[in-house]
Amino acid sequence: MIRPAPGEAPRNAMSVDVEDWFQVQAFAGCIRREDWDGFSRRVEANTGRVLDAFGAAGIRATFFTLGWVAERHPALIRRIVAEGHELASHGYGHEQVDRIGEAAFRADIRRARGVLEDAGGVAVLGYRAPTFSIGPRTPWAHAVLAEEGHRYSSSVFPVRHDLYGTPDAPRGPHRPHPDGVMELPMTTLRVGGAARGRNLPCAGGGWFRLLPYPLFRMALRRVNGTERRPGIFYFHPWEIDPGQPRVANAGRLSRFRHYTGLSRMSGRLEQLLRDFRWGRMDEVFAEAIGEARALPAPGRPA
Repeated sequence: MIRPAPGEAPRNAMSVDVEDWFQVQAFAGCIRREDWDGFSRRVEANTGRVLDAFGAAGIRATFFTLGWVAERHPALIRRIVAEGHELASHGYGHEQVDRIGEAAFRADIRRARGVLEDAGGVAVLGYRAPTFSIGPRTPWAHAVLAEEGHRYSSSVFPVRHDLYGTPDAPRGPHRPHPDGVMELPMTTLRVGGAARGRNLPCAGGGWFRLLPYPLFRMALRRVNGTERRPGIFYFHPWEIDPGQPRVANAGRLSRFRHYTGLSRMSGRLEQLLRDFRWGRMDEVFAEAIGEARALPAPGRPA
């Protein structure tokens, strides 16, 4: 990690999970993957707005991007790289790692990395699993990531949730597999002590839209100030798009999670960019992952 100067708050890692509105896990039960090409794509325009906001704020971030998106929008990938951001992988088809198994996972990340590196012309070192689906049921995942050329993962969320979460996972950078990549878990705030306490989410996404902004700001400041460690924030381009199509046949809970707070997300994001210091994942956690910047794309496994 980048060590802050005495009295200076740590720099946090800003990240974006680049996927379109119809690719989210909340709608997986009512939108088939094979039908994706039939939907109106909004990801390029929305990610462009994100890039504009980052440019205005003078920050660089990490874009965990679906290979499916990169294949259809290579100009977007080139813009991400040209503007100094880190290009990273979100897999190819947004399939949950704990459901597809080791062989399909290897094929998915290999395909995604190939598409991303061909479009961006840089090495793709980072990976984030769709729906934080790496955990106790995927003990092989971190080793497979290393074998396929990745340097780090940001796929574990140490919280309890009905869709994801590994509440007993370490809250800081760690190596779950001796031959695997470094894991940079999503940020949580520990409350109630080590023995009986619990981790509260402090990393963005739906939590950021649902909770009062001052509460989120206080939690991240405590992580930065009391614990003297950087946090990781994430969001999706569709979260700044309140005009996106509505999926009428989605369940009530899915609609609540997806649509609540969309109209205020852009304003909250602008405030967040002003209130904290931000950087790319590979820069903020350079010491942990042993790589400070993206390099020219190396040869890939056949």
